[in-house]
Amino acid sequence: MIEYLVDDGVAMVTINDPARRNPLSNDVIGQLKNAVIRAGDDDAVAVVVITGAGDRAFSAGGDLASGFVDSPLPGHAARGELADLFRAMTLLPKPVVGRVNGAALGGGFGVAAACDITIVVEDAKMGTPEIGLGLWPMMISAVLFPLVPRKTLMWMMMTGAVITGERAAELGIATMSVPAPDLDDAVNGIVAKLKRAPSGAMALGKRSFYTTASMDPDTALDYLHIGLTAVSFTDDAAEGVSAFLERRDPNWTGR
Repeated sequence: MIEYLVDDGVAMVTINDPARRNPLSNDVIGQLKNAVIRAGDDDAVAVVVITGAGDRAFSAGGDLASGFVDSPLPGHAARGELADLFRAMTLLPKPVVGRVNGAALGGGFGVAAACDITIVVEDAKMGTPEIGLGLWPMMISAVLFPLVPRKTLMWMMMTGAVITGERAAELGIATMSVPAPDLDDAVNGIVAKLKRAPSGAMALGKRSFYTTASMDPDTALDYLHIGLTAVSFTDDAAEGVSAFLERRDPNWTGR
């Protein structure tokens, strides 16, 4: 199940089945997607944090006990919830922070990597063990391709290799790795900075970042040229420039 709690501008979204290391059934993935969309529609939310309950796992991946391969064709549409979750995270106009408190494997690895900012404990086990189950990490490939060197990613997928959170940060899959006792301080520090950012520029910037990632450079420059003009029209841009010139803190309005 998914737990959703809003406090002081932060939506804490928790995959809450710690006894089974927070597995991801199609239903749970759908709930997670809906929680992300809900946070996007909630004016009280500035930042979304996704984590797993307990201290053993962020998510150990697909819920194999839920009949994952019992109905391959009838279950095809339901498996698309993972792709829709990734789309929702990318399209969300608010920053998504991954608080990876333990193992992140298979689909859980993909969700952790899909967060805008991912903070992991150093000894977390992360990887794509699907080949050992006669499967292949299909949809999470789209998330991992832009992050992981091609040869390293193929090695992980072909062998089911598991890496540490520290190595994931070195590869760029995670933003940073920290000792387990420092995880909350690291997450809270990042979240505090994100909450202070102008929400309009954040939304336009995030959309531009992901939209241009797959464009050729010339097309991307044209898109970003227009984007710079668009963000210049916001009240927050005028306020930010005025605050800088007047040597004071800006008063963001989100407009």
